[in-house]
Amino acid sequence: MTMETVSTNTAFGGTQGVYRHDSHATGTPMTFSVYVPPHDPGERLPVLWYLSGLTCTHANVTDKGEYRAPCAEHKVIFVAPDTSPRGQGVADDEAYDMGQGAGFYVDATQEPWVPHFRMRSYIEDELPALIAAEFPVADLARQAITGHSMGGHGALTLALRNPDRFRAVSAFAPIVAPSQVPWGQKALGGYLGSDRGSWRQHDAVALIEDGARLPEILVDQGDADEFLDEQLQPERLRAACAAAGIDLTLRMQPGYDHSYYFISTFMADHVAWAAARLHAKDPA
Repeated sequence: MTMETVSTNTAFGGTQGVYRHDSHATGTPMTFSVYVPPHDPGERLPVLWYLSGLTCTHANVTDKGEYRAPCAEHKVIFVAPDTSPRGQGVADDEAYDMGQGAGFYVDATQEPWVPHFRMRSYIEDELPALIAAEFPVADLARQAITGHSMGGHGALTLALRNPDRFRAVSAFAPIVAPSQVPWGQKALGGYLGSDRGSWRQHDAVALIEDGARLPEILVDQGDADEFLDEQLQPERLRAACAAAGIDLTLRMQPGYDHSYYFISTFMADHVAWAAARLHAKDPA
């Protein structure tokens, strides 16, 4: 895979870059951003993935996420992919919650989405291989992941399906049970079809009910979030984690909504959470 550099800027002693490549998974050009903190020559660093929410590109968190200072402090690479394939000839929907900008991190099995909407394969396999080849990454078996809303759903489900790959998992206002809420029912039904059994591997609560396990999860959720009751429902995750013995830290943040004002306020906490686990030594 050939990677094109779109832009680079120096920030907090490191390099914030935006890059593009032709994806085999989606059959389209894909753009993503990577922040590489200052480090010694030859030094290799752990990675924190950030998956964005509905309507977003890589640019939302890159411009507003306020992650660079804590990533520089803790020596963590920060990777922000796009949320879907885009471009002429790529299927779309007039609504904001389906199609371009709303890939839901699944591999579609239904028309018209099949040719390009393969975000699970892109995020799980293709982009990590490119990141490992092009950046000073320490170990792809030692990563962390977080995300917001639809991206929180993606982070939780990706980690639950690949527990050995991720040392730290967190989320901002995630869609925890997409099978049970309107956003998820529309997307999973549209991309995967009417068989709800196929939805379960893309639903964090269902994955936990079916036996998937993580040692611990951090979730921040604003109590003034306009989507809290209808779309997010973090109590479903609390109940599933309690039944499964997963150590969930669910922090309800008073007065915060669903925006990047909320995300940027607690981003440093999530970077520190990831860094503590990424830099921890394995037991002898």
